[in-house]
Amino acid sequence: MNSLRTRFFKDKANGKVMGVCAGIADYTGIDVLWVRIAALIMLSATSGTAFMVYLAIGILAQDKPKELYADRQEQQFWQGVRQSPSRTAREVRASFRDIDRRLAAVEAYYVSSNPRLAEEIEKLR
Repeated sequence: MNSLRTRFFKDKANGKVMGVCAGIADYTGIDVLWVRIAALIMLSATSGTAFMVYLAIGILAQDKPKELYADRQEQQFWQGVRQSPSRTAREVRASFRDIDRRLAAVEAYYVSSNPRLAEEIEKLR
């Protein structure tokens, strides 16, 4: 998984301070408000350790590329890939099975209603 879409980026366009919370929200698919609330709780609970981690991530993480996703649907797909690759693979396989089933139905319809085409297909076998 070396794709840019599976890496963590800080999101300065949607961020408030350094874009770390917005980047975590984009990476996980969790609403940014909840990530910010969790960050505030961590900052108050860890007596400065979380602040140092936040600064380190803010300095070391790369900025999110401008055109990383084509649309919202693609963004949700890649968030799903990052959250559960096996579930996403099952969903993609199910989509392909559905497409294959519908294509077979279309093929059966045209072949059964066109005897000349059915005869040519049989000759090819």
